[in-house]
Amino acid sequence: MMDPILSVRNLSIDYIGEAEDFHAVSDVSFDIARGEFFGLAGESGCGKSTIAFAVSRLHKPPALIRQGEIIVAGRNVLDLDSKALSKFRWAEVAMVFQSAMNALNPVLTIESQFYDVLKVHRGMNRAEARERAAELLALVDIPADRLKSYAHQCSGGMRQRIVIAICLALDPKLLIMDEPTTALDVVVQREIMQRIDQLRRERGFSVLFITHDLGLMVQVSDRIGIMLEGRLVETGTAQQIHNDPQHPYTRKLWASMPRLHGQQIRGEDD
Repeated sequence: MMDPILSVRNLSIDYIGEAEDFHAVSDVSFDIARGEFFGLAGESGCGKSTIAFAVSRLHKPPALIRQGEIIVAGRNVLDLDSKALSKFRWAEVAMVFQSAMNALNPVLTIESQFYDVLKVHRGMNRAEARERAAELLALVDIPADRLKSYAHQCSGGMRQRIVIAICLALDPKLLIMDEPTTALDVVVQREIMQRIDQLRRERGFSVLFITHDLGLMVQVSDRIGIMLEGRLVETGTAQQIHNDPQHPYTRKLWASMPRLHGQQIRGEDD
């Protein structure tokens, strides 16, 4: 792949235990192109979120990156010192965490939470930050008057979109979305993912989308990687993963999904 925004090379991550270490990620390599929507799927505990945290250097003990490289826009994230890392986060890579709709500070207004980011990273005053925040809320179809609201005064879908807007405040090159639609109904899930895809096309950032919902992932992703027990076992276009999965585990993932009609046809012989 020519000039990818993200290159993960031979990444291995352990969680250090008193008796023995747990190998969460083992020798994983993949690329994400500029402007690409890349999905990472697999069951709970397979290492998806561990990789996401590694890309942003958010791991704390007992997590330990044993080996590998994480190259973002030509720089190895694992070589950054604390000052460079502080500038890197949000500006280069932003992350929407699991249960994102509960990530907002309950005692601060939405405006104050935008201001915190824009003051530290862009040096904006209150008026400038308020104007920029209104622009960002408009991107996710939320009126500017919500800046005066607190998190509990917003619906779940609205809170989710506000978190996404905050993540886009510094125009990152890569947006990591770790189970971004958890606890939302299917209609709101679809609306949010369609809006993210539209923003990606308009603004040119890449997306690393992490979920165990393969059906949702196929609808929005350009390419998909399948994780199993800490390893990347298959990578292909969304169409390939859907129509012609090669790995037995990928076929079983499809077989586990409920069908509205017809028979389960994948994975039954594996």
